[in-house]
Amino acid sequence: MKASVVTAYGGPEVMRYRDMPDPKPGPGDVLVQAAGIGINPEDMLERNGDLKDHWQLQFPAIIGLDVSGTVVATGNGVSDLRVGERVCGWSYHTYAELVADRAVFFAKVPATMDLVDAAAIPLVGVTGSQLISVASGLQPGQTVLVSGAAGAVGRCAVYRAKVLGARVIAGVLRSQLDQAESIGADETIALDDPASFAAIPRVDVVANTLRGKPASDLLAKVKDGGTFASVTGEPDGAGGYPNVRVVPFVSSKDRAGIAFIAEAVNAGKMTIPIGRRELLKDAGAAQAEFTKGGIGKVLLTP
Repeated sequence: MKASVVTAYGGPEVMRYRDMPDPKPGPGDVLVQAAGIGINPEDMLERNGDLKDHWQLQFPAIIGLDVSGTVVATGNGVSDLRVGERVCGWSYHTYAELVADRAVFFAKVPATMDLVDAAAIPLVGVTGSQLISVASGLQPGQTVLVSGAAGAVGRCAVYRAKVLGARVIAGVLRSQLDQAESIGADETIALDDPASFAAIPRVDVVANTLRGKPASDLLAKVKDGGTFASVTGEPDGAGGYPNVRVVPFVSSKDRAGIAFIAEAVNAGKMTIPIGRRELLKDAGAAQAEFTKGGIGKVLLTP
C-alpha cells in the first residue's frame, strides 16, 4: 500500500509518500480501505517530536488518528461489521491506503453521508461529546460556556450540551461571530472583546478547548462549586480558584460517541466545517496549511 510517513522528527518536509507493508487484520480487527483521513493537531505534535518522551515513533512511521472508508476484510470473531460496510473510526496509523484496527473502534457511516467527509468526525466528535457527558458533570437546566466553540471539538460539545438540556453560551473570536447560527448555541459571545468578556455571567460549567491566558481568564467565569472541564490540561492560575472543580480531561475511543455525532451531522443538526481536501501524497503541505488555522477540518484522500 501507499502511505505518507514521517521519516524523522521535524517539520512538514519530513513527510514522504512511499510504499509500506499492507496491515493484516488480527482477531477482532477490521481492515479498512481508506476514503478519507482527518488531520488533527496531535499529528504535528507527533511529527515534530513533542510527544516523543511518551510516544516515540519508529521511522518510517505512519501517523494519523481519523479515517473513514470501506471494510475490505475482517478478523476472527468480528460479527458486527461486514465486508463492504462504510465506517469511520478513531484509530492509529491512518495516513495510509489501508488501516487495520479493532472493529469496536469503528462506527457505521450513515448511508446518505459523504464517506470522505465522515473522516472529519471521529476524534473531534468523541472529544467534544465526552467533554460534556464525561468530564463536566453538566446537568439539564444548567448553563455551560463552551470556549473555542467555532472549532470542531467545541461544536460537538455545544451539540451534546444542547441535547442534554443545558443552556449553552458559545465563546468564539470576534472574527467568528458570523458562524454563530451554525454553532447552534443559545448565545454567542466574542471572548476577545473586552466588553463582551466582562459581561459574561458566571456559569455552572466552562467546557474549555483553549490554551494559555484565554483559558486561565475563564476560571473567573465559573460559579463557586462549578466545574472547569478542559481538554487542554489544567490552566495556569487554577490554584487561585479553590471553589472551582478543575477537570483536565483526555477523551477515549468510543464507537457510540462517533455514531452520535455522525448521525447529528448527517441530519443537519450540527455542522463540522471542512476547509479543504488534499491528496495523501501531499500530507506535509496539507499539514502546513492546517497549522495556519481558520480553514476548518483538512482531509486527505488516497
